[in-house]
Amino acid sequence: MSEIAPKRTPLYDEHVRLGAKIVPFAGWLMPVQYTSIVEEHQAVRNNVGIFDISHMGQLIVEGSGARDWLNTMLTNNIDKLDVDTGQYTFLLNERGGIIDDLIVYRIEEQKFLLVVNAARTDEDVAWLEKHLPPMEAVAAATSCEVRITNRSANFGGLAIQGPRVAELFHALFGDNVGLPPRNQIVELPFDGTNVSVARTGYTGEDGVEVFFRANDAVKFWNAALEKGKPLGIKPCGLGARDTLRLEMCYPLNGSDLSPQRNPIEAGLVFFVDLTKSKFIGRDALLNTKESGPQEKLVSFRMKERGPPPRAAASALFGFR
Repeated sequence: MSEIAPKRTPLYDEHVRLGAKIVPFAGWLMPVQYTSIVEEHQAVRNNVGIFDISHMGQLIVEGSGARDWLNTMLTNNIDKLDVDTGQYTFLLNERGGIIDDLIVYRIEEQKFLLVVNAARTDEDVAWLEKHLPPMEAVAAATSCEVRITNRSANFGGLAIQGPRVAELFHALFGDNVGLPPRNQIVELPFDGTNVSVARTGYTGEDGVEVFFRANDAVKFWNAALEKGKPLGIKPCGLGARDTLRLEMCYPLNGSDLSPQRNPIEAGLVFFVDLTKSKFIGRDALLNTKESGPQEKLVSFRMKERGPPPRAAASALFGFR
């Protein structure tokens, strides 16, 4: 049997044109670096860097019962979200293991955008669809209606990160347009189309994520690179994205987070609202909280220069 060919983001040709080193990642062909990981890392820390995140999944959940239903599927509390705000949260299995970590944005009263990990998109959709309200419940009460749309193939996204992101934002959208507050999402006009701009990020720097239709990807990417030249902008790959989040002790799905580890064991209980009466995995988390975790993810600092240690290096570093 032949393997399924890796997918390409709408910006694949731009990455090749810029001389990026392309590698397979989560079923996609993605740039791992353009110049050097260190140079791109420092661009984000000191100026501004731009990442293609079009491989990440984008799901729309809507309907009269969307809010209440999502609150039974995710660990954080959807009721705390005003319209146009977002939060970090988890999708768990019944044992409390982490299927995915994601950002959920409330874009209308009963409409939500879920930005999920590329490697988990299909699994997330299948899990969510498996737990939709049964048709008889929807027929009996219109407040139970929930619809899931996987728009990933038709949309792309960029992460723009760094201390000069506000300057680039105004260069792209105008001096009179306000940068959205932290964890908020707004829709803005751009060159004959509309894009969604969220101020979240996963590098430890200030930054925005911009979501747009796939056919607008090249236009926005090139505009950001052109407007960002005076600011020292650099296109950045997966390598810098990994070192940046690692430097900040941000977890990585599939490595630090997995279906075999729950949020308490991962040291991320802050993003779990155990006061909610019901969500998948809650009972398992309550048991872990009561008995104490058998293991716990911790951060540490290397004393000497060298490549970041990985899971397979446990024997080398004497971990137990």
